[in-house]
Formats: sequence, C-alpha cells, structure tokens
Amino acid sequence: MKLLDALVEQRINEAVSRGELNNLPGAGAPLQLDDDLLVPEEVRVANRILKNAGFVPPAVEQLRALRGLQDELDKVTDPAARCRIQVKVLALDMALESLRGGGCVPHEYRRRIAERLSERVAARGDTEPEQP
Repeated sequence: MKLLDALVEQRINEAVSRGELNNLPGAGAPLQLDDDLLVPEEVRVANRILKNAGFVPPAVEQLRALRGLQDELDKVTDPAARCRIQVKVLALDMALESLRGGGCVPHEYRRRIAERLSERVAARGDTEPEQP
C-alpha cells in the first residue's frame, strides 16, 4: 500500500509543478459534505468509496423497490393483484423499519397483518404472493 501511496503523491506533485491544479473550481474552499451530515465521521470515507463504485446501502435499494411497487399499485385495478402488491409493500416497509431500529408498530402485530393479507389473497383463489 505504501508503494501506491507514494505513486499517488508523486503524480499529484507532478501535476502541481505543471500548474494543472491551479484555479480549480472551489479551490481553497471547504468540501461540501452535506449529504453525509448524518453519517458518523469514521464511516464517511468507506461510504463514499462504495457509492463511487456503484454500491448502495440496503435501505436505498429497498426504498427504490418500495417506490416501484407503489407506482405499480397505482396502475393495477385487479383486487387480487393489488392485494399481492400491498403484501409486498408491507413486507418492504417492515424491513425498512427494522433497519431504522424498530418502529411504533410491534413486530408481532406487523407479522399478523402480513399473514392476514396473505390469507385474503389465498382465499380469492390466487397463489400465495411471492416475498420481496
């Protein structure tokens, strides 16, 4: 790793000596890290590296999936299909709530709601909804 650090430093110094880093936008101003304000300082660098590599936290993926399901729910008119989507929405919402560290609805109650919705789908003669 020291070899890589030395190579990076050498390239930076060469660019500075050629004047390539003069008059850059924002030069001398502090970095704006507004999107990281709620992230602990010791985790920010790792998160930024993962973000730049195209990785997103599970909560972000689940929020995207939830938004997609809500869009799908707006388009569907069939009651059985709507119920299946609502079960998926509830499951994703519960998963997100557990990532947040709990919530105001007890876990057992949320589980029973999901079971009840699944029973309604099955009672209509549809297959069991798939889990997200």
